[in-house]
Amino acid sequence: MGKICSFETPGQPPKKRVAAYARVSLETDRLAHSLSAQTEYFSKLIQSKPDWELAGIYADSFISGTETTRRAEFRRLISDCENGRIDLVLCKSISRFARNTVDLLETVRHLKLLGVEVRFEKENINSLSGDGELLLTILASFAQEESRSISENVKWGIRKRYRSGNAKARNKSVFGYRYDGEKYVIVPEQAEVVRQIFRDYIAGSPLRMISERLRENGCKTVRGADFSHNQIGYIVRNEIYIGNIVLQKSYVKDFITHRTVKNNGELPQYRICGCHEPIIDNNTFRAAQLESEHRAASKPLYPFSGKLICRKCKKPFTRRTNNGKYACWHCRHCGNIKLKEDRLKTLFGLSDKEFSARISRVTVCESGYLIVEFYDGRSEKWHYE
Repeated sequence: MGKICSFETPGQPPKKRVAAYARVSLETDRLAHSLSAQTEYFSKLIQSKPDWELAGIYADSFISGTETTRRAEFRRLISDCENGRIDLVLCKSISRFARNTVDLLETVRHLKLLGVEVRFEKENINSLSGDGELLLTILASFAQEESRSISENVKWGIRKRYRSGNAKARNKSVFGYRYDGEKYVIVPEQAEVVRQIFRDYIAGSPLRMISERLRENGCKTVRGADFSHNQIGYIVRNEIYIGNIVLQKSYVKDFITHRTVKNNGELPQYRICGCHEPIIDNNTFRAAQLESEHRAASKPLYPFSGKLICRKCKKPFTRRTNNGKYACWHCRHCGNIKLKEDRLKTLFGLSDKEFSARISRVTVCESGYLIVEFYDGRSEKWHYE
């Protein structure tokens, strides 16, 4: 008697593996409920289809849709699509998927090449249909413009509060103070450490020596970490310790990337004086600023200073020499990326003056790529190796 090993129904197609993506951008009870409602709706919808199989529900909460880098669930969804685990992606609307037109189209096209279909319920768009991409381009542009309008309204409200002097403190965690919801209140033990930092700095102690001394004494930051020399430099330049607050020291330059840049005069700044009890007097603070200017004048400047940024930790690269033989730039925080200065100069082919005038920022990626941003608005991807 023969043995039957398996039995298949002829012509029965495999079930379509369907996933859903949901997102909300603000942390409120109403939107949190909206996220759970989206998740529940898609779960029931997929399970109600006999020819569909639930491949997963991916949900990002309280994250903007103008960029994809901070959306962990979105990146996991794309990864699962690339690994062949998903055939169809459902999404409530285009704005939930992405508010950046370029990101949306690039992602949809990428998934289309993988044979993965994306459906947007509200707009009734199928990415694999003939007119799908045209409709996506038009409607995504509206979603991006809506995001830009919201961003401008928010910034207008913040700057109006700045001008009226009614803005609350943006930084609630300041060493030497605690914030009671209305103003900064001195923490005596920390305040004494701040006073000692100013005394040592004015006396000529290097920032690194001051930070090492604090570590030896067991002093920690408000977040419980050891002091770095950069944090010491921030303390001695911060007017908050004389009872003042300066508003709009930095601003969001681009509503899509949400990148914050230093305000070098592009926008007005607002100084609020005497809004809380000072830790040090004006003469001490002025002496610290003169010492800072003196150190800056005697410190050698390099064209790459402050412009090479680590993509992983967002910190600037620092320069280091190897026994005086050659100089390299590395990320002190990550420590796994090193760029030789000679190689960088050859790669850019510019004099120090030309580099400073033309290039605003160079983001260093772990993969060996450099994202070069120019002052004229251009952005290019270069290979370092």
